[in-house]
Amino acid sequence: MKAQKTIYVNTFTDGLVGPSLPMIGPVADGGTIIAETAPGCWGPMITPSFQGGHEVTRPVAVIGAAPGDAIAIRIKKVRVTSTVTASGTMSFVEGRFTADPFVARHCPGCGMKSPETRIEGIGAEAIRCAACGAEVSPFRLTNGYTIVFDDARKMALTVGPAVARKLAKNAAKLMALPRESCQNPAVSLCPADISGVMTRLRPFIGNIGTTPSIDMPDSHNAGDFGQFLLGAPHMYGITKDQLENRTDGHLDIDSVRAGAILICPVKVPGGGVYVGDAHAMQGDGEIAGHTTDVSAEVTLQVNVLKGLKIGGPILLPPVKDLPHLARPFTAAEKKAAKNLGKKFGQAKVEESAAIQMVGSGANLNEATDNGVARLSELFKISTEEVLNRVTLSGAVEIGRLPGVVTVTMQVPMPWLKKINLAKLVKEHYAL
Repeated sequence: MKAQKTIYVNTFTDGLVGPSLPMIGPVADGGTIIAETAPGCWGPMITPSFQGGHEVTRPVAVIGAAPGDAIAIRIKKVRVTSTVTASGTMSFVEGRFTADPFVARHCPGCGMKSPETRIEGIGAEAIRCAACGAEVSPFRLTNGYTIVFDDARKMALTVGPAVARKLAKNAAKLMALPRESCQNPAVSLCPADISGVMTRLRPFIGNIGTTPSIDMPDSHNAGDFGQFLLGAPHMYGITKDQLENRTDGHLDIDSVRAGAILICPVKVPGGGVYVGDAHAMQGDGEIAGHTTDVSAEVTLQVNVLKGLKIGGPILLPPVKDLPHLARPFTAAEKKAAKNLGKKFGQAKVEESAAIQMVGSGANLNEATDNGVARLSELFKISTEEVLNRVTLSGAVEIGRLPGVVTVTMQVPMPWLKKINLAKLVKEHYAL
């Protein structure tokens, strides 16, 4: 099939990613993907027919991408289309799921697995089994909020109960749910425990990447959420070794936004680029477990990087998002370093640039170890050298609790040239 320069995607999976899902495309190497995305988290969480906690786009094949390559995804635009959303902290409702309420849900009334639902009214008990009418959501908001956005999508404000109830009656339209989306709108729950909180929009993509080499719930394609699949008694239960088939698409790293480049491993032919779970804003760590999930229009440009075998995603964020120690050196700083070398007899001064390796694991320590190990393997250096370099001129930053981080390291330019990343990094940071 002939590759297309631009592919529009506005259809979704039912919460799964993996090789069994047919891809659309292919898109050309250097081509553009324009995606209409649906909210993640609370909408899919209260839609028991879904097999995962998100609703991501159907995967797009990239011409020429093969296992052992990587795909550079340039994030050109993330435009929030929702006017309102709702979110908050959660608890589980026992008797409505098997082992994992994000994955294996059933109706407490008729026992149907992954039941279809309907919405009756508004509020916490509005989600009902289409077959028997029983209240069926496996989640409860323990402290939640409804939040509105201004027309410019710059400012946001949480609202009180009366406003939340009014908005809930028109939830799907106000959330701008895509036509092909099948989730129940989270705004219909009308939470309003926090009102009058003002914040800024800073939209980014929470779930973006390439297709893993085994089928798994889209929200569990990471080393922390993936722990819930280990030995699970449902059809998506896997072993620890099988978890290595993940691609860490579920990142929740707030610098995965317009102006960033995300370099993702290819584990299936075509790569299978998918996207979803856009957020209006999020403090580092997503400490509440959920944030402001929104509908969005996302524009991506993709390029195949042949032979770049990486253990997990590499992020090149906008320069202002880099940690202080990892930002590009100015001409004055380089001159000062050379003068310092002359003073003490040190002739060599490295030319370097920063990359961020994503690490994920059961907790933050394991995620950090994972990111360090991936850098060690990529550049064929000891983990001890990675630790020193990151401490001297980089950082470890939390993407999501409990276990997604970025490990930022200034990398000598010859090392980047060896893996054919030097040109891309230099262009991105205008070095």
